[in-house]
Amino acid sequence: MTDRPAEPATKAWRFFKRAEIPADAPVTKREINVVYAGFMVVMALAAMDQSVVATALPRIVSDLGGVAYLSWVVTAYVLASTSVMPLYGKLSDLYGRRPLVYAAVSIFLIGSLLSATATSMTQLIIYRVIQGLGAGGLMPLSQIIIGDLVPPRERGQYQGNIGIVFAAATLGGPALGGIITDALSWHWIFLVNLPIGIVALIMIGLTMRRAHKVTKREIDYSGAALLTLATCGLLLVLGLGGRTFEWLSPELLTLAAATLGIVGLFIWRERRAAEPIMPMWLFKNRVFAIAIVVICLTFMSSQGVSVYLPMFFQFAYGVKLANSGWLTAPMVFGLVISARLNGRFVFRTGKYKKAQILGLVCSIFVFAGLTLSAVTGAPIWVIEIFVAGVGLCFGLVNPNMVVAVQNSVDPRHMGASTAATSYFRSLGGVTGVAACGAIFTGQLAAQLTAIQLPDGTNGAELLKGGIVQVMALPPAALETVAAIYRHSIASAFGLGIITTFLALLAALRLPELALKTKPGVAAEK
Repeated sequence: MTDRPAEPATKAWRFFKRAEIPADAPVTKREINVVYAGFMVVMALAAMDQSVVATALPRIVSDLGGVAYLSWVVTAYVLASTSVMPLYGKLSDLYGRRPLVYAAVSIFLIGSLLSATATSMTQLIIYRVIQGLGAGGLMPLSQIIIGDLVPPRERGQYQGNIGIVFAAATLGGPALGGIITDALSWHWIFLVNLPIGIVALIMIGLTMRRAHKVTKREIDYSGAALLTLATCGLLLVLGLGGRTFEWLSPELLTLAAATLGIVGLFIWRERRAAEPIMPMWLFKNRVFAIAIVVICLTFMSSQGVSVYLPMFFQFAYGVKLANSGWLTAPMVFGLVISARLNGRFVFRTGKYKKAQILGLVCSIFVFAGLTLSAVTGAPIWVIEIFVAGVGLCFGLVNPNMVVAVQNSVDPRHMGASTAATSYFRSLGGVTGVAACGAIFTGQLAAQLTAIQLPDGTNGAELLKGGIVQVMALPPAALETVAAIYRHSIASAFGLGIITTFLALLAALRLPELALKTKPGVAAEK
């Protein structure tokens, strides 16, 4: 009897089965490059989704209404993605990286498809939560898998590129969002994710075939729920403070107290859980404890600057909205250059601390120069030099911190530790934006209240409008108000001096351990 040729579906199944390789097989360059390229694509999509959507919000509101819930289209995404980061890391330690990658990318794409079909603002917010639940796994899982495949001594070059992708995606997002929305519709800013994400998923799936021994243990669902509630509480306090409620209002203080109580319950639970989502013993590891402090503080500085620089260029120099975002490009270029050089330095010397200290010392002077230049109204090219300096400095710090954390823990716990650093980095960025916003609005309100506008009204009336209202003022009044905006935003930039100085004090105490020469999959044995 002649064997009949296998059906196409059977052939495909056998191909994937044959493609699976043992966990202890040597890591090939092709395996690293293809998996890495696939992750760069999906991470760029996840990063851009915040800034792309922000640009399209006016058009979305005109179609769906619900202007009162406008900010929640972005906030819901950030809340969901930040909350689940530690959960992805822990589950990947127990069940392997591959199923978690498939789940994260698939949930992100499903959320994108649903968001494109939204017919009301409420629906869009719910679908953005789903999208964020997937996006929250992409950053930590990419860093974890690079840790599995690449030795710590070579890892800095790859980890640095992850930060570059996020910075470039954040920078290019507003322009891309405007182009897609104008040429097609706001629905397409979500639909465009589907073909690109599917191709990236196939790239990852064909190459990421390492077997993983599943460890069946009890999942700490209570801890995950408490962490999610605590994260939501913190982000709500930061988002509502100074806007919806005064910082010392009873409503906000009650929310802050409740959040602290949930944090206490979370710590209590994690100390008793068999498989904690965020093990408390991690904080006894000096490298991990110091690293999350440095990462949190540096992202407070960098995110605050990146968010408020476009506004600064608009008010202080009259730059158009479409062009103001591009003026932050020197930060990305600086980050690209320093991350590349930093990765090579670590590879050749096996040392990571010297570059971090250098970056933090220089960043203090860079933020001081940026603040002084902003206050005095220096030429825009001078501001751009300091903007590039921010990228150059932080490219020496953050990629090394992830490498240091991964190098200091047992490979079995790489997922939990790496995801925790992503979680605190995200919290640091949100906190930095909120802190800069509080400083900016506080200074602005105080100074505008002290002046009178040409029509006899108090300057505080400008707080209700935006740049269009400011630019409509007579030349003399416009110069006065522009100076107030310039000083107020410059005050917010001054926060970077404080946070980078504190980060430097912490980094000086960072232990420098010898970098391992084997990737995580080999070091685990």
